[in-house]
Order: sequence, then structure tokens, then C-alpha cells
Amino acid sequence: MRIIFYALIIFTLTGAVTSANAQTARPTPTPASVARPTSTPAPAATNAPVPQSKIAVVDTGMFGDEKSGIYRYVDATRTLANEFKARSDEVTNLANRLNTLAGELDTLMKANPVNQTVLDAKQQQGAALQTEYNTKKAKLDDDVSKRYQQVVSPVSRQIGASLDQFATQRGITMTLDASKILPAILTLVPAADITQAFINDFNSKNPRTAAAPTTPKP
Repeated sequence: MRIIFYALIIFTLTGAVTSANAQTARPTPTPASVARPTSTPAPAATNAPVPQSKIAVVDTGMFGDEKSGIYRYVDATRTLANEFKARSDEVTNLANRLNTLAGELDTLMKANPVNQTVLDAKQQQGAALQTEYNTKKAKLDDDVSKRYQQVVSPVSRQIGASLDQFATQRGITMTLDASKILPAILTLVPAADITQAFINDFNSKNPRTAAAPTTPKP
């Protein structure tokens, strides 16, 4: 029964570390989360003529490009990353330690004979480390989410409103996000991609209010 129990421990630690490695990257919110103003559209008249359609695409993934993206968005996300860098690095280090410990447990399990004393000590160490990781990761995620709403969301909402206005002024009836549907786009006239035109227009009307924050060094 002990062998089965320790095998379950290794499985649990390894699974947790796999999830940790996938989730402990530095907080860099994606530009795909640009907020759009919500409203309840008025019901269309049943006999109303169908307007002529004009469709364009925007790659919101480009909004976060440091060189050619939306400067205020880039600055906001970088500010957020800088603010939580130390805590994010700490959580990443805990995930790496869990990964190392899972390997050590696997090695101890394969030893013949099994050193039960060392194995028990590693198990206790792993349980304590897992608890510390879970607690700090959950708190980090919660704090990042709250600060995202304060720092990045206002810029995202401004981008959404500006994109609506940009499209309306050009008679565009529908704007699709290329970053979401790229595999489904088979052909596209270059002029239908208004990504850079919109970015340039937004940046010209909303210049940086201060020097861009520096990127944190690894």
C-alpha cells in the first residue's frame, strides 16, 4: 500500500507542477481582452432594408506589440508586469522547486531498497511546498486581476470605443478580430485589414502621457 501511496504523491506533484509551469508566467494580459461598450440594440424593423455590408478585420494581437502597437496599452500592461515582477518570480521559483522535488521522489521510488525515512521527509517537504505555492499563486492571481481592472481595463475600454468610432467613420458595418478567426480566413484583400491604420490613428490622438516604463530584466 505504501508503494501505491507514494506513486499517487508523485502523480499529484507532477500534475501540479505541469499546471504551475503553464500558469506562472509573468502577468502580461493579452490585448485580445479589449473591452467593448455593451448596450441593448433596438430591435430591427421586419421590413427594414438590409444595409450594404462593408467588413474589415483588426488583429488585436498587434495592440500589445512594443514597437508598432498601441502605446498606452503597451505601457499599461508593462506597468502591471513591473509591479508584480518580484511576486511572479517567487511563484515561478516555487513551481520549479516542486518540479525538482517530483523528480527526486521519482528517483527515490525507483531505488532498491527504498529509503523510507528519506522518502517520508521528501513527502512532507512536498506537501508544505505545495501548500505555499497554492496560497501564493492564488493571492497573486487575485491581486493581478484587481490591478488589471484599475490599470489596463480603462485603456481597453477606450480602445473599444475608439475602434467603434473609427469603423463608423469609414462606413464599416462589421469588424472581425483576425487573432480569433485567423484559421477561418481563406482570402483577404490587404485594404480590408485596418489594424495598423487604427493603431496609428489611436496613437496620434492618444500620445504617451509620460516616458514608457522600462521592461523588467530577467
